Amino acid sequence: MRYFVITGHKAATSGDFKLDDIAGGAGRLDILVRCVNSAFFLSHNLRKDVEAYLVCEGGNDAPKTVIFKGNELRYLNPDERSTSSLIRNALMKPITDAETKSSPGVYVSRMSFFDVLDKLSGRGDFVYLKEDGTDCREYGFPENPIFVLGDNSDLTEEEESALLSRNPGRISIGPLSLHADHCMIVVNNELDRREAEA
Repeated sequence: MRYFVITGHKAATSGDFKLDDIAGGAGRLDILVRCVNSAFFLSHNLRKDVEAYLVCEGGNDAPKTVIFKGNELRYLNPDERSTSSLIRNALMKPITDAETKSSPGVYVSRMSFFDVLDKLSGRGDFVYLKEDGTDCREYGFPENPIFVLGDNSDLTEEEESALLSRNPGRISIGPLSLHADHCMIVVNNELDRREAEA
């Protein structure tokens, strides 16, 4: 399994934003939307062995985490508007359980970034995508990597400290800084290549 944890430091936690304004009115939710697409889409299929945790920390109803589970997903389309709609519908759902199902493969919870780290501990090994890390082409990926990355901002000191306490691997994607969603495509591709060679 591959896990991705993406922190949206200003991402909306209520569903009262307009789908035409996800970059502004929804607190750069557009970054998280693109991350969902990068995590799951193949040319004519979806990755079933991926889970994505979108930690939304903006607004008065924070935190909330929207979870996408590849082995259950339905109705996910490549356009950003429909992905935004799935996220908005999840954020509008009354949370009644630890994870409340919004649509097939999409869940919402009250988990914070720290709660997500706790939940995923033991499922695999954490991998911190950081510019000063080991080049991903020289890195020995764990069997069930849990990739952690920020949005257009780095993790806060408190978030980074919580992650570092779990002894993550630290990897760099290359010599230049890339957008979060592009980093996810690169690591997915790197893992695909290694699995194909195994």
